[in-house]
Amino acid sequence: MLFVTGWKFTSEIPVEDFKKSVLVCAPHTSNWDFYYCLASFWVMGIPYRIMIKDAYTKPWYGFIFKALGCIGVNRGQSNNLVEYSVKLIKKSDSMALVNTPEGTRSRASEWKKGFFYIAKRANVPIALAYADYKNKIAGIAKTIHIEDKTIDQVFDEIQEMYTPEMAKYPEKYNPKIH
Repeated sequence: MLFVTGWKFTSEIPVEDFKKSVLVCAPHTSNWDFYYCLASFWVMGIPYRIMIKDAYTKPWYGFIFKALGCIGVNRGQSNNLVEYSVKLIKKSDSMALVNTPEGTRSRASEWKKGFFYIAKRANVPIALAYADYKNKIAGIAKTIHIEDKTIDQVFDEIQEMYTPEMAKYPEKYNPKIH
C-alpha cells in the first residue's frame, strides 16, 4: 500500500525500544492516517494493538478488525480503560498500544491525557508515530521516557514534534495540545 501510493516509512529508533509502549499517532485529521500508520507498523514488525468501538469488532466482519490488532471497547459503558490498558501491556511480552489522543478527526481544543497515565502506570515509554502528508512519510519519530517527567513536560515535548503541515487537513489540527 505504501509503495503504490508513493509513501515511505521511516524510523531511526530500533523496534525493540518501543515494542512495549504507548504508541501515539498524530496528527489525526483523516481516516487515512489509520491506514498509513498501520501499514508502516506492519512493515516495521511492531506488535501493535488498537482500541476501537466494539461496533467494528462484533458484526460478521469483526474478524477483519481483530486480525488488524483491534480490541473492541464498549464506549457507552463506564469503563476504566486506563487500568484495562495497563493490565494488557503488563501481561504482554510486547505490545505497542496505539492511541490517538486528539480523540477526533475534527479540530480538538486539547488532547486527552489517558495515554500519559497508561504509560506512567505501565512504566513504558511513549512512542511518537506520525503520518506526514506533505512529505508522504509515515513512521516513528522518537520515544519519550516519562519516569521522572510531569505531564506538562511530556506534553511540551510532544507538542514540538507535530505540526499542522503534516496533517491531511492542516486546518483540523490544533498545534496547542494542552
